[in-house]
Amino acid sequence: MADVKAGRDQGSDQLLGAAGISVERMPMLHVIFDTMTNLCAESLRSMSPSQSYFSLMSVGSERLSDILDRHEGEAIAAVFYAQAWDARVLIGFDRDFVYTMIELLFGADGAEPPLDMPRVFSNVELHVAQALFERFGKALQSSFERATEVTFNLERVETRMDYLAIGRLNNMAVCSKILLQALDRGGEMFIVIPHAALNPIRTAMSQIVSGESASTDPKWSRQLHSEIKRTEVTLKAILEERQFTLGEVANFKVGQVLQLNATPDTLVRLECNEQRLFWCQLGQMNGVYSLQVKESGDQKREFIDDILNR
Repeated sequence: MADVKAGRDQGSDQLLGAAGISVERMPMLHVIFDTMTNLCAESLRSMSPSQSYFSLMSVGSERLSDILDRHEGEAIAAVFYAQAWDARVLIGFDRDFVYTMIELLFGADGAEPPLDMPRVFSNVELHVAQALFERFGKALQSSFERATEVTFNLERVETRMDYLAIGRLNNMAVCSKILLQALDRGGEMFIVIPHAALNPIRTAMSQIVSGESASTDPKWSRQLHSEIKRTEVTLKAILEERQFTLGEVANFKVGQVLQLNATPDTLVRLECNEQRLFWCQLGQMNGVYSLQVKESGDQKREFIDDILNR
């Protein structure tokens, strides 16, 4: 009986994927993708001195084969697995998007003409794209929170579109196009979700859930601001982190000394909720350890350093 039910479910998904479901009947999708554009722009705000703008161009339905053929040889795409849906989705960048992001993140001012040549993507471009996929995957996940809980786990990054089969090629999928504008140039990001993945949540997608209040009470806002300022938070000071194998950890003994590469001049990383805030100098005051703030955490510099060190 279980095999029969599984066969029926699979047949239903195949029929759904081939026939498609109406995007017009899922208005919440527009809200989700529009929210994602804001989150993407917000995530890059501290990474570049130049302003970048993301805008939702369109949300429509196409056959998966048509989407992949259109971007063959001209895009980088990432496959994300959504366990709650037992399905895979795509986030992709076209060539112009990648070139623009490289210039944006590495401090270009747009004075040079944009690159316009077909070539193989470089290692730096692939590493930047992967780092952006990780950020934008989280942005998509946060955008879906208004309608459903789902986690998108990055599986792989590909430049060959024929390696990105996330369903039958003749099945229908929702394709959202988001435009990037920066440095007087731009590019396109696309998100592809098979219809079969959206079928279980199509009821939630049919109702618009707004996350914003129609009006704001000034007294309530002042009270909220006051309470937030009194909120207690936990700060964590990290002198150094080291990687150990599980076997090494299992062999630890009482009294064993672990050598660190840190020196008295090594700056201590001050974090709150896994977010890097400041770099501090370790010292002593009144018989206890103390920290003197030396500089703020430069997220842009650390983001670029992380890419180059991969």
